[in-house]
Amino acid sequence: MELKNITEAILKVSKEITAIEKSMSVGTGGSSYKAVSDSVVRNTLRPEMIKQGLVILPVSVEAKTQVDRWEEADAYKGGMKSKQSIFTEATTKYLLVHQESGESIELAGYGHGVDSQDKGAGKATTYALKNTLLDLFLITKGEDFDTDSTHSSDMPVLKKVSKTASYQAKNKADFEAGRDPLADNEEV
Repeated sequence: MELKNITEAILKVSKEITAIEKSMSVGTGGSSYKAVSDSVVRNTLRPEMIKQGLVILPVSVEAKTQVDRWEEADAYKGGMKSKQSIFTEATTKYLLVHQESGESIELAGYGHGVDSQDKGAGKATTYALKNTLLDLFLITKGEDFDTDSTHSSDMPVLKKVSKTASYQAKNKADFEAGRDPLADNEEV
């Protein structure tokens, strides 16, 4: 089976779109991170895929779910509150079709999502399609965190510092006197 036309179309899309910046913030505080949103991926790729006559069709989804339930203290009303988390894994298959030639390639995807209600499956399938498209066209997603910009030989080697007997004796005396032995100590 010759796949000349569909391969050329994939290459043309890959040449036009080489990277998509991580413009969406996910989460809050110290655990927040940047991500590429599904809508940005779709809106960036759609015009180029149409221009090259490429259509992607969902073929199948195999989903697995795991439901975890627990009780948690209710800070507002007092007492206990029931909570749940639904983890969904989706293994997907798509058919990428070249409109003019009729050539097609089956693509596989994987995604997972967690939600407290019914949105885990949507998150998992959205993630699967988004990453299938990004991987198909070899699109870079923001910075490449899989590689280091600093070689390990450029990093300082920490020396193990042993504490002196007088330092240890002072900490023991502080502890026995009921004082916090770490309160006034400098970091070593």
